[in-house]
Amino acid sequence: MEHVEYVYTSGMTESDVDDRLRAGEHGVLGLAADNEAYAVPLSYHYDGDRFLLRVSEHDDRTEKGKFLETTEIATFVCYEASTDGSWSIHVRGPIREWEGSVDETTLNEWFQPFRLFDEAIENVEFSLYELTPRTVLGRETVE
Repeated sequence: MEHVEYVYTSGMTESDVDDRLRAGEHGVLGLAADNEAYAVPLSYHYDGDRFLLRVSEHDDRTEKGKFLETTEIATFVCYEASTDGSWSIHVRGPIREWEGSVDETTLNEWFQPFRLFDEAIENVEFSLYELTPRTVLGRETVE
């Protein structure tokens, strides 16, 4: 592997991790059930105290919903990568439906616009899930 290109990375400071999470809007949530894994891109909101994920519901039994019910410890990854540099953050911990409430104005402030695929807007509902960070690891390219 002597001709494979590579870059060095190092751990991010707690402050840099916090700044990136506060500025970010989306990532990928990893869930599991038995011996099967499921990953889904989601929008998130992090304010230093809460790490909330916006999950759409558009039928009685979505695959996301099934995996959310069975996953005790989830991993959320947000990242950016290019040939010039990269960073990634893994947030790992218990995930549960959030028991708080929020109005539509706040939802729009906290999250980027929802991307509809084949759903009719009147058939889409949202739930918020809270991921309680037990471990948060960040890495970034070293110049």
